[in-house]
Amino acid sequence: MPGMLIRRNLVGALALAAAVAAGCSSEDTPSEPLPEAAQLIQDSAAATGDITSTHFTLQVNGTVAGLSVQSLDGDLTKEGEAKGTGSLTQAGQLVEVEFVLAGDTLYLKGPTGGYQEIPAALSASLYDPSAVLDPERGVAKLLTSMREPKTVAKEEVEGTETYKVSGTVAKDVLEGLLPGVQSGADVSFWLRADGQHLPVKASAAFADDATVDVTLSDVDKPVTVTPPA
Repeated sequence: MPGMLIRRNLVGALALAAAVAAGCSSEDTPSEPLPEAAQLIQDSAAATGDITSTHFTLQVNGTVAGLSVQSLDGDLTKEGEAKGTGSLTQAGQLVEVEFVLAGDTLYLKGPTGGYQEIPAALSASLYDPSAVLDPERGVAKLLTSMREPKTVAKEEVEGTETYKVSGTVAKDVLEGLLPGVQSGADVSFWLRADGQHLPVKASAAFADDATVDVTLSDVDKPVTVTPPA
């Protein structure tokens, strides 16, 4: 009997200690409340409008109906000039290209030959990199046009702490950044947790698990774009 009583007392003491420890842990490390999506979006859209230049990437994962561009990697200025590389679908074939957007002219260079000047009407149907920073077509427009946005997590993206904000964006808005898309999409933005909450990444999810990811980095680093000779 004394041994049984000792064991009961020991079990009870351990249970009480565990409960106290759990209570202390939850009080000492409370979960951080996430900021409201509306304020994050307002701050981020305003900060995006002040960007003078950026490195950007666009990557299509899977097949997005109506979208000819498959990837882009380049540098862009607020004035809409850009340079870089990418891949486009033309006549059912994936073509690797170099591009320069200077003034109102898009120059493309394929796997062979030199740069070719692309007429404005055709270039718009391929892809217009200047849309990324355009307040009426690009990242800022998508941010302010999100329906029912919610801050869903705090996550690290490429070493940067961000808040993830998710919602939906209508087709007519997405077409400004992704010409040719045939539907709206579920869209998530990863906004810097510090400063002005600049966008780090955006991802649009379409049917059949296809996504389009856009990233911005090296914000406000000087970029010089000159037309090819």
